[in-house]
Amino acid sequence: MNRVTFIFGIHNHQPVGNFQSVFEEAFDKSYYPFLQLLEAFPKVRISIHYSGILLKWIEDHRPEGIDLLRKLALSNQIEIMTGGFYEPILPVIPDRDKIGQIRKLTHYIEKTIGDFPRGMWLAERVWEPHLPKVLKRAGVKYTVLDDAHFKYSGLEDEQLSGYYLTEEEGESVALFPISRRLRYTIPFRPIEETLEHLGKLTSETGSNLAVYADDGEKFGVWPGTYKSCFAEKWLERFFSALTSNSDWIRMLHFREALDAVPPLGRVYLPTASYTEMNEWALPAAAIMKYEEFNEKLKAQGLDSEYGVFVRGGFWRNFLAKYPETNNMHKKMLRVSDRIARLMAEEPGLERELREAEDYLWRGQCNCPYWHGVFGGMYLPHIRSAIYQNLIMSEKKIDAVSRKRQHFADVSVCDFDRDGRDEFIVESSFLNFYFSPATGASVFELDYRPANLNIADCVTRKQEGYHHKIKSADTPKTENDTVSIHDIFTSKEEGLDRLLSYDWYRRGCFIDHFFGDGVDPDRFVTASFPEEGDFVNQPYKFEHETVAGDVAVRFRRDGGVWCGGKQMRLTVQKRFVILATKPEFEVRYVLTNSDAVPVNLHFGVEFNFGFPNLTSHNVSYTINGEVPARFKRVQKVSTQEGVSGFGLVDGDDNFRLDLLLQKRAVLWRMPIYSVSLSEEGFEKVQQGVCIVPSWKLYLTPGESWELEMKAKVRELDPSQAKRVGSLSLARA
Repeated sequence: MNRVTFIFGIHNHQPVGNFQSVFEEAFDKSYYPFLQLLEAFPKVRISIHYSGILLKWIEDHRPEGIDLLRKLALSNQIEIMTGGFYEPILPVIPDRDKIGQIRKLTHYIEKTIGDFPRGMWLAERVWEPHLPKVLKRAGVKYTVLDDAHFKYSGLEDEQLSGYYLTEEEGESVALFPISRRLRYTIPFRPIEETLEHLGKLTSETGSNLAVYADDGEKFGVWPGTYKSCFAEKWLERFFSALTSNSDWIRMLHFREALDAVPPLGRVYLPTASYTEMNEWALPAAAIMKYEEFNEKLKAQGLDSEYGVFVRGGFWRNFLAKYPETNNMHKKMLRVSDRIARLMAEEPGLERELREAEDYLWRGQCNCPYWHGVFGGMYLPHIRSAIYQNLIMSEKKIDAVSRKRQHFADVSVCDFDRDGRDEFIVESSFLNFYFSPATGASVFELDYRPANLNIADCVTRKQEGYHHKIKSADTPKTENDTVSIHDIFTSKEEGLDRLLSYDWYRRGCFIDHFFGDGVDPDRFVTASFPEEGDFVNQPYKFEHETVAGDVAVRFRRDGGVWCGGKQMRLTVQKRFVILATKPEFEVRYVLTNSDAVPVNLHFGVEFNFGFPNLTSHNVSYTINGEVPARFKRVQKVSTQEGVSGFGLVDGDDNFRLDLLLQKRAVLWRMPIYSVSLSEEGFEKVQQGVCIVPSWKLYLTPGESWELEMKAKVRELDPSQAKRVGSLSLARA
């Protein structure tokens, strides 16, 4: 009888910072029932991967899961695969961190489960040709990639019934191709389709390999799959079919296949991820052209033969596509370099720096560094977790390496690697990241005691799927089970009205000169007239340290359009950042450098973002007080005569106050993005935008001055409780 060798691989993961309820639901609806069902079918053998984040959570909160994994590993029914402990995209983190993260998970698996991994799961299957050498040094003998990776090298389907070897500088690893066909039939299509496909791969020797490997969340977590896989018993029937056909379907683990089947040869693969990820990495306009071209191929019946030559983008382009992901990535590299440099310069500190290194590794978790069907970059709590861990790592480094408790240090460097210098102030309490090249704005503002970047607000931009929102269906029932790649529903109506795109990066201390007719509604939709050339243009800067504090002065000699003519105007802003307190001062000076008088409408834009913005424990403050009637940060509002404003966050336990020397008109607006998740299109509040503004009249040579004083501080218990009680009363 002809036979085939079938390898069944599963990858389970939850990101750093995800809600505990999500971990619990995934365990109860997918991870644990899958293992329980597997135990009942001893002839079904699985190669399975858990990210270290998830495995540690199971050990701490659902130890019965570890017990069952240990039992299945002992009986050799499962093979445990290693990987980066915190599921990083390996090619974009330093080699020392690649190796460290893999070894950490390998050792954890050996200690906790008693299995000894030989291969690894590569996060998001992001492959680059330099990886074999690093993987080999980390003790990895194989990894698994999509069949598309191999087809990009020119291989055909009939050449993918096995595994290949690849190498870098003579260091070899084995590569197994995952069948795209099986990824889309399991568990979404009738079982007979999978059996039919396996039947076509049989041979007398049974050495042909059919490889399935994909997300475990497809079995219970993805929309509709709990009903289909468990209530309607698709998975049980599938395991039963594999068991009853075990005379011709031989199931092996990946590591067993290495010993039982010789490699098909040598291969060199280009940079790639799975097909969908390659598409998502493209700019929005390119995605629409990509989809259009694919549709033309399908219409002419050419997609199956020539579709492989239609390639998307390159994963690293997410770092160019989204300034937010690049910001996290470059901060991560900065922290990693600090740790490596200290370990090299002072070997005696290595043990003390291990905790800082683990926080760094947590900050390398891949999920918010990209966006596709999953929220990823658009999920504030997932982004915030990256900043939280990177800031905690910085604090551990400072505790080990600094000789004084209070400090305020300056660095001028090309932080974001765009060829222009940024100005960074790191102090005991606050970190300021300034962009002199784009308006001298603050694009990152860390409040270290709370481990928060309180300026983490996404810049709204067009996505390749936005044109589909108007035609999206309302949420469906679970009558049909489809892949999340085929779901285009809206979680609510009217999302297309929120599709506004920003023409500059959101941040703080963005200098505006408004034209006529501007109000909060026009401003928040980015459809307002801008008369000045200061928002995203370069400022000159200089700095000094005075009594341990840092003072930095920014200046731009620019212009403002008035009456059809551009008038010369100079804007100066001076920041003083204190070393011993979480406070800073800002002084603006606007000077009419022209020969005629000028009327100005000047505003300073602030964007604040942190994970609990939608909580009932978050409120605006006006003139230093939480208003008697609770002010939700989801509403657009205007208030005159304001001498101070801020935010109180009873969940993260901090308060931000900015005092204005001159009373202002204050606009407050929520910032929403519209993104695509596994459940369809949804709006996400990314931040709150606050703009104080003043109307001025300046004669030639006249200057107008404004002072701001700001402080960020922890709440005392009574304040936190008061905010909460106001919120609940409002609710």
